[in-house]
Amino acid sequence: MYDFLTGPVLWATFLISFGGLIVRAVLYVRGLDWRLDRVAYRPNLKYGIRGGLRSIVAFLIPFKARLWQTRPGFTLIFFAFHIGLLVTPIFLEAHNVMLKQAFGFSLPAMPTGLADGLAWVCLVGGLFLALRRIAFPEVRIITNFYDYLLLVISVLPFATGLIARYELGAYDFWLCAHILSGEIWLICLPFTKLSHVILFFLSRMQLGMDYGIKRGGMKGTDMAW
Repeated sequence: MYDFLTGPVLWATFLISFGGLIVRAVLYVRGLDWRLDRVAYRPNLKYGIRGGLRSIVAFLIPFKARLWQTRPGFTLIFFAFHIGLLVTPIFLEAHNVMLKQAFGFSLPAMPTGLADGLAWVCLVGGLFLALRRIAFPEVRIITNFYDYLLLVISVLPFATGLIARYELGAYDFWLCAHILSGEIWLICLPFTKLSHVILFFLSRMQLGMDYGIKRGGMKGTDMAW
């Protein structure tokens, strides 16, 4: 089972996941319409890119954007959860060994203790994000079973990975469960709300271009808006 999951299934997972994300990105960009959005994207590309990059950076720095300042506790949990969610799978030593075997290359590996810590951060952060959806009425009203399911799919690879790591049960079973749950998470990326892994950057870029071109970003120019 291990050879099957780390062989053909892994290849298919990467093709579906990354191929699907590329398609989502292309469709998003092709769906932009300067007449509908009333933003002259191409003629003022320099101002737009400047505004778009500023918008992305503002949201990637904790407490820089005004939204992050309203609930500092949630901001810390949000960033810790997403950092662990993205950094741990990429730089975990065991994952890079598998990457080397499957594709012939690997990335720098992080210390095992740091990887364990980030995995626990993801589990605790996922729990707090679930509690947030229950505790805050403005979030609870737009939350359904689908949102909780995506949260479970996101943290399940870390839960199964820690169980296998500490050998709390049958190691081979939990290792395969860890690999399978990780591949399910990757396959879900292009087809669910998890696609915000790429659409976040595109939507922030679009909003930043809007403000960078039309909403004051080009003051002092001959902008016709």
